[in-house]
Formats: sequence, structure tokens, C-alpha cells
Amino acid sequence: MEHTYKQFDTELEAVRARVLEMGGLVEDQVNKAVEALMDQNATLAEEVVASDVRVNALEVESDEACTQIIARRQPTASDLRMIMTIIKTITDLERIGDEAVKIARFTVKSVNNDRIATPRYSEIRYMSDIALKMLRTSLDSFARLDPSSAASVARQDMEVDEEFHLIVRHLITYMMEDPRNISMFIDLMFVVKAIERIGDHAKNISEYVVYMVKGKDVRHTTLEQLEKELS
Repeated sequence: MEHTYKQFDTELEAVRARVLEMGGLVEDQVNKAVEALMDQNATLAEEVVASDVRVNALEVESDEACTQIIARRQPTASDLRMIMTIIKTITDLERIGDEAVKIARFTVKSVNNDRIATPRYSEIRYMSDIALKMLRTSLDSFARLDPSSAASVARQDMEVDEEFHLIVRHLITYMMEDPRNISMFIDLMFVVKAIERIGDHAKNISEYVVYMVKGKDVRHTTLEQLEKELS
């Protein structure tokens, strides 16, 4: 039995390590996608698109590993919660990677169309920095099995949402002032929405960690309720 338990622990740690590897790749994708956008660097943007293949492969590998563990080990209690958290986390990480690819593809398109750097890039940089910080914090929380940062991630998500609405309002104003650039600004709105979604997925991951450690589902709760649950 002791040998079996050790094998089980090894399998769990292996799949957790794979998730953290996937998280590192996705974080790198987002960082490079934003850098490519700021610098109008099509080569770097194409690297982001190409790296999505590895992220997708890690999602499939992790999903399969979790399925095998459930079938062979029939985990219960905290072990089962960990497996469920991993399954949900890899889905959110894969979607974050997809959002990074959207940003990168916009950059390639804008460079190929010889577009000049557009307004609101500084605000997009600020918004993306918050979203990236949320992702790093959530992944660190997952790695340390520590849910204490979930409330701060939730607060940052509110800030990202505020920035999103602010930038969209500004872009609409620019479109009204110069209809010739409507197409470009609409594309840029999708970029801003992608960053907002990255923040949402990072928040989801932090909430999964709360469930994994405490056994409490804090999705769709208020910030006050979340803070009370963590206290």
C-alpha cells in the first residue's frame, strides 16, 4: 500500500509540474504578444502564434494524465479536488494562450498594413501589466497551494475591467472623430477584450486554488464573501 501511495503522489506531482510548465509558456506568450504589439514587431508576434502548438499539446497531455489517474487511482477528498482543479486550470491556461494569439495576429495584421502606432497603446500596456501580474500571482498560488492571494487577484480583476471600459470609450470617441480608422479601432477593441479575458481566466485559476485547498467553491461570490472565506 505504501508503494502504491508513493506512486500516486509521484503521478500527482508530475501532472502538477506539467501544469506549471504550461503556465510558464502561457505567461511568456502573453508577455511577448504585448511586447510585439507595443513595438510593432511582427517576428515576435509570429513566435507567439507558433508557440501555441506546444501549449495545446500540454493541455491534451495533462487532461489525459488526469483521466488516467481518476480511472486507476479513484482519488477522493483533497486528491480529487486537486485533479478537478488541474483539469479546470489547464482549460483556462489554454484559453489565455488563445487570447495571446489573438493579440499577436492583430500585430502581424497591423504591421503588414503599415499602420502607425495607434492611440491608447500606453493604456493597453498598463492594463496588460495588471493582467500579467494576476496570472503570475494565480500560478504562484497554485504552485504553493496557497489561496490567500485570491482576494487581491479579484480586486485586480475589477481594475482590469475598469480599464477595459475606459479604453473602449476612448476608442469609440476616436472612431467618431476620424471614421477613416474605424476598422483599425474595432480590431484594437478585440485586443483590449482579449486582455480583459486574460484577467478573467487568471481570476478563475485563483478561485480554483481556494476550492482545492479549502473545499469551498467561491466562483460567482462577491469580494466581501471571498475575503470572509479566506479569513
